[in-house]
Amino acid sequence: MISKVKNAMSSLVGGIIPHGHHHHHQHGSANAQNCGTDALPPRFPYSRPEFLELTPESLQSSTEHATRPVIVLRRDIRLPWRTGYAEVINAGKSMLNEDQASCDVLKMPIYIYIYIYIYIYIKNIPFLLFSLFHQDNKGLPMLFWGVFDGHAGSGAALMASRLLPRLIRDRLCEVAHVLENPSSPPPICLAKNGSPYQPEQKKGACLDAEDPEGSGDPIARFHMEKVVSLEGLVMGIIENAYKQMDDLIEKEKASYSISGGCCALTAVHLMGKLYVANAGDSRAIIVRNNEVIPMSNEFTPESERQRLQYLGFLKPELLGNEFTHIEFPRRIQHKELGKKMLFRDHTMTGWAYKTIVEDDLKFPLIYGEGKKARVMATIGVTRGLGDHDLKVYNSNIHIKPFLSCCPEVKVYDISEHKHGPDDVLVMGTDGLWDVTSDKEVADVVTNSLSTHEPNDPTRYTLAAQDLLMRSRGVLKERGWRLPNDRLGSGDDITVFVIPLAGAELET
Repeated sequence: MISKVKNAMSSLVGGIIPHGHHHHHQHGSANAQNCGTDALPPRFPYSRPEFLELTPESLQSSTEHATRPVIVLRRDIRLPWRTGYAEVINAGKSMLNEDQASCDVLKMPIYIYIYIYIYIYIKNIPFLLFSLFHQDNKGLPMLFWGVFDGHAGSGAALMASRLLPRLIRDRLCEVAHVLENPSSPPPICLAKNGSPYQPEQKKGACLDAEDPEGSGDPIARFHMEKVVSLEGLVMGIIENAYKQMDDLIEKEKASYSISGGCCALTAVHLMGKLYVANAGDSRAIIVRNNEVIPMSNEFTPESERQRLQYLGFLKPELLGNEFTHIEFPRRIQHKELGKKMLFRDHTMTGWAYKTIVEDDLKFPLIYGEGKKARVMATIGVTRGLGDHDLKVYNSNIHIKPFLSCCPEVKVYDISEHKHGPDDVLVMGTDGLWDVTSDKEVADVVTNSLSTHEPNDPTRYTLAAQDLLMRSRGVLKERGWRLPNDRLGSGDDITVFVIPLAGAELET
């Protein structure tokens, strides 16, 4: 087993994998997770984002690996807030573009509660009834943008791009009546019909720290209610929707062919705030007054080293007696038993020395450096959706326990700032960020927008197009090259450029 893993990593370090594709599974392990599903129908047939409205001919030309055309919105297509979009296929690492994208406006229905008192004729006892009405013509708008970077197939990315925005919307619908009254904190309990529910308060329970009317028991102070903000409620709903999406992919794999997994980066605009959620190594930044504001962090084997090592420490059975959770600067050789070498584990950020024992000869849980770092010599991202059947090559060791579907959610309050037409949120898959820094992205977008009139509805798509062409580069004898002759991105690239003053631009 160890020799097979070493061979896999040798091929990786030797550069067999095309540049830019840093979370492709090694040597057929991608095929292993789809084994036995060939006879199942796809959950969604392969396509590009629906809002592109590609003809069959355009869809075919978009898959040309040799020319890698940049696909943008048609001039007559308008996304919400004049959002700009562009995409380009990879340089040959996979047959199809494994990235997907979603952009939509979804409305949460407004419910009206009508309370009616009915008095019993004889005893004059009041009974309270309420009716629930749904206003079809009105609703709280939720704007959604998402980029889904697939690996080992496009199935999971396709499914997430179609269903995740609906899952978030449906969960928000359950608390729509709470969102309509943002000045009040969310109720702790909801009745089965979704309306606020407050149980009868017993003396001495759920009182404040002073317990002025309670039993006098000091324990009562530990039963205080927490204050939950509306922002915290929305963040939790988005986090929970990611988990539900991951569970749904696993559940439907019994009936459909859903290949691979995907990183998921989404943005939700609700009531003046942007909620940017990231699970994977895609990235989002805000460019405001030439300032760059990061809106996500990348989740890779290196950035999540301690979390992964701690899980391996707590549950060594997940390592299959083939891997060690301890990290060394290089592979340990058998002749080094009994000697001291630098190491670190889940408790450490620095390095120390330890005496090498037999267990240290196992392959490290995290191996490689930078973009070549892998979990169990297989996958280069540690958060995302799908990958439920992914195993270490030629083994029965599942990798999914180490992969989290939980996103990090960051909030940006649009209403607190005055935004100009050149202030934007840029969302992109890792194919963009592998070769272009935050500042370079900001410079390209700013320069592109400065060449187009503020009232030009295509200016944000043109900025997205310029970003892709800058990151893809130009095809030369030695491959796709950037202006400074560095290697351009060979990965799929997907980009949204979203004006933060979009609501005003549409009026």
